[in-house]
Amino acid sequence: MTAPAPISALWPAPSPGPLDDAALVEHYRRADAPHLRMNFVTSVDGAVSVDGYSAGLSGEPDKRVFGLLRMLCDALLVAAGTLRHEGYRAVRLDARRRDWRRAHGLAEYPTLVVVSGTLDLDPTQAAFADAPVRPVILTRDPTPAPPGLTAVADLVRCGHDRVDLAAGLAELRRRGLGQVLCEGGPQLFGALTAEDLVDEVCLSVAPLLAGAGPGRITAGDPGPVRRLPLRHVLHAGDGTLLLRYARR
Repeated sequence: MTAPAPISALWPAPSPGPLDDAALVEHYRRADAPHLRMNFVTSVDGAVSVDGYSAGLSGEPDKRVFGLLRMLCDALLVAAGTLRHEGYRAVRLDARRRDWRRAHGLAEYPTLVVVSGTLDLDPTQAAFADAPVRPVILTRDPTPAPPGLTAVADLVRCGHDRVDLAAGLAELRRRGLGQVLCEGGPQLFGALTAEDLVDEVCLSVAPLLAGAGPGRITAGDPGPVRRLPLRHVLHAGDGTLLLRYARR
């Protein structure tokens, strides 16, 4: 079995050696105020997928950080299209990470939050049917719910012509879900950026050239350029760069 690729800090302060999970948690620590963090993986040439799926870009170091970010969040936000296409399962954590959450006063599992303007969702999908915590769906009026959906998830209606993302995030904060991790997809990332709701972007750059075809990690209507300062650069032994950009 191949040993996991070690992760070390390059900037702003190089680490003397590989980072253990405790050190990685410190690099990605929870904010002290309501916070929306995006997490994406991309190729060197900017592709968001290989053969249509993000899994083709994700190596062991990216998956390690992916798991830690889920451990740190209160809510995991994802667009309905990404949930369907990537085949999301129930958001579960291993015993060690559940223990960490309990020790830090957090719920045992984060809450899955799905953004869907059409409610084209399957209540039998494991993300809903097998969820350890009842998921939340942000939708709009007057979209009718398909049979069985309200039995497995809470519907939060915010907006009419479209889902009002700012109102949806405010409702999550009201429920005590202030630290939100968003895993996309590109349309949701673009919409959140356009409304100036993104506080942080964690970007894994895989050492791959995907070539022409795949889209970018963000999509949708153009919006104002937003400044997002670089906070750290980590490097994995397989060549993956792990970048964190944040307002504060």
